[in-house]
Amino acid sequence: MNAALGTAGVALALVSALGGAATVVVAQATGRRRVLRQVPSFVFLCALGAVVATVAMQRALITRDFSVGFVAENGSRSTSLPFTISTMWSALEGSILLWGLVLVGYVVAVARKFRDRLSDPLVAWAMLVLFLVVAFFFALMAGPANPFHTVADPPLDGPGPNPLLQDHLLMAFHPPMLYLGYVGFTVPFAFAVGALATGRVGEGWLVETRRWTLFAWGFLTIGIVLGAWWSYEVLGWGGYWAWDPVENASLLPWLTGTAYLHSVMVQERRGMLRVWNLSLLCATFSLTILGTFLTRSGVLDSVHAFSESAIGPLFLGFFALIVVVTLGLIGWRGDVLRAPGRIDSPLSREGAFLANNVLFTGFAFVVLFGTVFPLIAEALDDRRVSVGVPYFNRMSGPIGLALLFLMAVAPALPWRKASTETLSQRLLWPAWSGGAVLVACVVAGVRGVVPLVAFGLGAFAAAAAVRQVVLATRRHGWRGFVGRTNGGMIVHLGVVMIAVGLAASGSFAEQAEARLAPGETRRVHGHEVRFESFSESDADPSRLVRAAHLDVDGSALSPRLQRFPNASQELGKPAVRYGVGDTVYLALLEGPRASDDTILVRIIVQPMVAWLWVGGLVMVAGTALSAFPGRRRRGTDPTSADLVGSRPVGGRHSAAGDADDGGGAGDRPAGDLSPTGGGDRDPDAGDARQPVGAP
Repeated sequence: MNAALGTAGVALALVSALGGAATVVVAQATGRRRVLRQVPSFVFLCALGAVVATVAMQRALITRDFSVGFVAENGSRSTSLPFTISTMWSALEGSILLWGLVLVGYVVAVARKFRDRLSDPLVAWAMLVLFLVVAFFFALMAGPANPFHTVADPPLDGPGPNPLLQDHLLMAFHPPMLYLGYVGFTVPFAFAVGALATGRVGEGWLVETRRWTLFAWGFLTIGIVLGAWWSYEVLGWGGYWAWDPVENASLLPWLTGTAYLHSVMVQERRGMLRVWNLSLLCATFSLTILGTFLTRSGVLDSVHAFSESAIGPLFLGFFALIVVVTLGLIGWRGDVLRAPGRIDSPLSREGAFLANNVLFTGFAFVVLFGTVFPLIAEALDDRRVSVGVPYFNRMSGPIGLALLFLMAVAPALPWRKASTETLSQRLLWPAWSGGAVLVACVVAGVRGVVPLVAFGLGAFAAAAAVRQVVLATRRHGWRGFVGRTNGGMIVHLGVVMIAVGLAASGSFAEQAEARLAPGETRRVHGHEVRFESFSESDADPSRLVRAAHLDVDGSALSPRLQRFPNASQELGKPAVRYGVGDTVYLALLEGPRASDDTILVRIIVQPMVAWLWVGGLVMVAGTALSAFPGRRRRGTDPTSADLVGSRPVGGRHSAAGDADDGGGAGDRPAGDLSPTGGGDRDPDAGDARQPVGAP
């Protein structure tokens, strides 16, 4: 029954997506706009099919229906309920089903948001793109990645998911967050294609899709941080990022998406960088598909990758189709995409955003080249090569430091041009803060060029962000925390915390492997680790646990070795004690030997690891604050004027020019297309009273 129900759900979603796409094509070709009224019905049927298929899969997993092939290959009677649920996205076919469910959820949200404007050609084109992407994924499920194929002779039990995927609760949240980010970029991509197809490449469609991009980026950020956290607490090597191909696949769209979120402000404000922004959006979506190909084709070795499958060529073909179509559309609309303005001075907000984009895209190219180079070398020279961590660290380090510098300087730069006096006034306090931290670190005995530069630039950037938020809250009270600019400063604070955590934990970690007898102590970087006892337990039916019980500065930690029924060898489960200053990480390498009672344990002490996870939370909070509409200024007002609806605190403004940090056109409420985005908006951006994206 579960297989039949799931197959019916997949078929319903596929047919509905194709029907919706055909409806839009007919309406566009014949001009019969009334036909588009049927689009919500197709969206509803798509959603119904996706939900039915997902419920059928979860029911099959929870009831241990081993007649379903996916459950027979990945389910187990001994797996606990949370990991039974997460089994759906622990293997290839189920992960495609989750992708389809999330994608249909976004389509429902778009149809709901634009329900009164479905007859708008740009929205119709966007719906067509969304329907076609939905059809592609459900066609995979109806064919080579069918999660509901049945087995003629069902087994009594299954092997369960990969043991590494059923050993930490983060696995229940990390992939869904990642998929919400990956899939979310489909929406701005669909509108970008719609803008190119209709020729309405003004700034209106950017305003409409800004928050979709922001939320997708935020979810991808959460997914990446949770993935690093999971890696740190499960894999036992004491690291959180190994430049693994699958990790890189998630980082690539994040980098281009970050570049887009900055450069789009230049287009909204000045009408420039149209081709660049469209290219970034298309590249971001293309990279999500490329990442899916790398993860699911089996062409690259990774602990995170799914097994080799037949869908790799299909994803590669889909990726090539997206690239060809988007490049063709951009080339076709080349004449109307010419920017009407130019950057007046490199010492301006738009100049800083351009430099920021050069660095982010350069970073993405470095990561992409290092990730796919082994494939290229094997294809050309028929030999297997690998690109190691030193390449990525050597190339990404200088880029990261340069981005920290830009994060410090850019918030102080006004639009168009900055005077030396303005810059010196705005950067004085942040620069002193960075210098003071640098001196304090040297006095405290910190050594090493890279960490010292990172700490100094981090303090410089953090002080610049705090300055911006303080000025905004003095003028607008609590609303000084919301809006794109002010929320973005909170995101910057999270990035600084992560950058400082990376520099500190990567530069000053101390590691030792110790063989300890009961009662014996080993001291590492000021921490006393004493081996107390050892135990074995089979209380959990899903695994045999052998644990060493150690005392670390008065706190009990128990790293383990675990044997799962479907694993050929024991897997370690480290124990971690986080602190504000440093983190103690214990990984059990060997249990007691037959000849004595000693154990072999790896002890790692790393400073500021907790800053990585806290920094990620701060970034998420900043993303949420950025989604709220901030204050804006009337387009005819001078830059020293009050923002709309604001009441100045104390009856005065801060330094002239700081007022323009309160928000630009993009901070207007969703759906408000009035032309009040800022005094220096390009006239072409005055498409507000026309349909979405009209030039």
